[in-house]
Amino acid sequence: MANINNQLSFIVENALNNKEALIEKSETRYRNIIENIAEKINNDSSKKIVMLAGPSGSGKTTTANKIKEKLESYGHKAYTVSLDDFYRNIGEGPKHEDGTYDFECVESLDTDLIHKCLGELITSSRSELPLFDFMTGRRKEEKNVITLQKDDVIIVEGLHALNPVITDTLPQENLLKIYISVSSRIYDGEKIVLNKRNLRFIRRMVRDFQFRNSSVENTYSLWPKVMNGEDKYLFPFKKNADVIVNSIHIYEPCAFKTQAIELLSGVEKSSGNYQDAQKLIASLEKFPAIEKNLVPHDSLLREFLGR
Repeated sequence: MANINNQLSFIVENALNNKEALIEKSETRYRNIIENIAEKINNDSSKKIVMLAGPSGSGKTTTANKIKEKLESYGHKAYTVSLDDFYRNIGEGPKHEDGTYDFECVESLDTDLIHKCLGELITSSRSELPLFDFMTGRRKEEKNVITLQKDDVIIVEGLHALNPVITDTLPQENLLKIYISVSSRIYDGEKIVLNKRNLRFIRRMVRDFQFRNSSVENTYSLWPKVMNGEDKYLFPFKKNADVIVNSIHIYEPCAFKTQAIELLSGVEKSSGNYQDAQKLIASLEKFPAIEKNLVPHDSLLREFLGR
């Protein structure tokens, strides 16, 4: 992380005077990480399955797809698999004490089916994987049929992709384990302006509104359970990763500023989230806005901003 200047003064100066270069530097840093991972896999034919885990708002989906694209440029066929497709049907999964379904715990996934499908891909190179319909809360009738050839690679992404409950039944020599998250705070001198969870919350809030027509209050209501799930089911297994990816794009507060402030400004004074929303607004106001159209169309930030 030594090559990341995460000081507010640096970001502000460059966003005002040299925004294109600031954007390009951030994008190049991330692009180089992807290239290094793909090269690592390309140089080790035993690595058949990439296990990619990270918390909400880390950019898992984009990262999985970019590793796939880079591997295919090396001549490998690669497939992405989301552990979310292994959710149990609604009514079958565990619940919180308040009676709501617990989608964060590893038991919410059909781990026996995960073992079966990944095991089949390793031993017989073919498996029929489930597809989950989030509108109905049930698995679809259709299957995701994958047949592997000699140099093909599977990229499995999800909150629990590094959990030993899932990985311990797989041959370790065939796995490359990757942990991704926002791993840098933004400082003003020694004072934290935006911490890591602030940055991920902003990403998720914008994405929830953009792609799921979900309110800021709804994102806030889910966030404590999301954080609790990360603390219990993800962070303890970060140490198992072979590769750590810091997905911060140092200009992202500038890119998210306009939309994030607009959304946060809608939080009512009577809301229990009002004070936190006002703090985030005050932090974001410190950054100059960067127009959405300047964010590259293939940037990881597009996973949250949209096209």
